[in-house]
Amino acid sequence: MRRRTLLVIPFALALFAATGCGGQSVLAPENVEPAATPAAGALPWPAPADPLQLARDAGLVPRTKEFFDYHVHAHLDIFVNGEPVPIPAGLGIDTENPAVRHGQLEDGSDTYGGIDPPCKQPCISPLHTHDNTGVMHTESARSTPNRLGQLFTQWAVRLDQNCVGGYCRPEASVLVYVDGTLYDGDPAAIELTDGKEIAIVIGTPPEKIPASFAF
Repeated sequence: MRRRTLLVIPFALALFAATGCGGQSVLAPENVEPAATPAAGALPWPAPADPLQLARDAGLVPRTKEFFDYHVHAHLDIFVNGEPVPIPAGLGIDTENPAVRHGQLEDGSDTYGGIDPPCKQPCISPLHTHDNTGVMHTESARSTPNRLGQLFTQWAVRLDQNCVGGYCRPEASVLVYVDGTLYDGDPAAIELTDGKEIAIVIGTPPEKIPASFAF
């Protein structure tokens, strides 16, 4: 097993470590029944072992480094029965590639990125997560917004108009909010434009639902 050296957090990652909290919220709906644990597709949802193939499955082209011609950030919150669901660090990144820097946030959780010099082979999708803060990074040479469904494909978690993972309507309440407004379309189609806050609420909601994120 290759030993990995902990590095100082790259500047871009350190910025999110310092600012990734706060934001506005809206009151949650009342009298929502708890979601039962499904037979398949229940939590936990860890980062998968084949990030680059899943990126290709999502219609994305992995590159040898981050590109910043089109650089935007959206944020994802997921709650199941009021509890936040971790969004894994390293979605869309080959974290085992030696050119990918590995650091830690102040809480000891992992960060990945800051690829310089480039990898010798493709190692990062243009849509990825550097850390576990829920920030979804689009770092691309093309100015085309990615979609939430592409992030979930890279996560190997089902997302469509009825289901998130194994939690499906009508057995479970599944609500999606965009910037604090209830969204009734296909969540997989939501464009990840800059500053967007997406909250997926499964079963009993938290007291308040995020409507923004302090990037």
